[in-house]
Amino acid sequence: MMTANRPDRRGSKRQLVSYTAAGLLSLLGTWSAATGHLTAYSTDSLCPDPVLQRLVTHSVQSGETIDSIATEYGLMPITLLALNPAISNGSLTAGTILKIPPFNGAAVAVPAGQTWQDLATRYGTRADVLFEVNGCPTTMPAQVFIPGVSWLLENASSAATTAEAATSNPLSTYPLTAEGQVIANYGWQTDPVRNELVFSSGITVETALGTAVVAAGRGTIAYVGTDATLGTLIVVNHQQGLQTRYAQILEPQISVGDQVQAGQQLAITTPHTEESSILYFEVRTNSNLGWVARDPGNYIPELAVR
Repeated sequence: MMTANRPDRRGSKRQLVSYTAAGLLSLLGTWSAATGHLTAYSTDSLCPDPVLQRLVTHSVQSGETIDSIATEYGLMPITLLALNPAISNGSLTAGTILKIPPFNGAAVAVPAGQTWQDLATRYGTRADVLFEVNGCPTTMPAQVFIPGVSWLLENASSAATTAEAATSNPLSTYPLTAEGQVIANYGWQTDPVRNELVFSSGITVETALGTAVVAAGRGTIAYVGTDATLGTLIVVNHQQGLQTRYAQILEPQISVGDQVQAGQQLAITTPHTEESSILYFEVRTNSNLGWVARDPGNYIPELAVR
């Protein structure tokens, strides 16, 4: 089953990607928000090799599936599909050689004249993160690795998603009965405890104690249960291939298969402090690559961080 060029099982396998950000950019050079460029002083010893130079290979064995291979390397199936177009139909043949990255994401071609900030805006990430994972190059490469799985295809753009949501959006309702504040945003951000860059597939909203959690739109309850990381989790499937997920909640009031209306109570928020509670909320879109996380603020304007 095992082939050469695989990562150490104790290392990059089965680990979620995170990057220590403290002080790195100040050592590398200066970032220009106006131009989207970073001027590198010296990258030989400060930056890791580009991710696209750290790919390993996997020879598919009889009986293996995309899911089993992804699990073996601690990845999501959509990462394998995006990085290996030959298996985009989901079919595997024994002997096929797959490219395996150290963490979730995929390679994309860079249009002429694009800056790191342009790419960050398009793919919903941070320019400094892209610069680092691609080896801190002095010039823009023709192809770069975009970490995360928040985009469907190479040519997808957050602008297109926003436009589609604005014209045809089954999610019409704020998911809480009381106003809240987004305290953890969607996308790449610094974990305040570990001081590391981490990717969040959703947002965390802080609100008043005992606030009811409501359906963001009409749909069908697809899941009610417990997640090892998120605690109690409710999943609602909506029209047009949309899905919402509600976690960090208590006292579910619905069951799998129930039809719910926009604004119908699903649960209550989990206490966070003596005076507040929280909700973790995701929006996902269905595709041949699976359920892909999207920025909730593109669908429910009140959740957008401005």
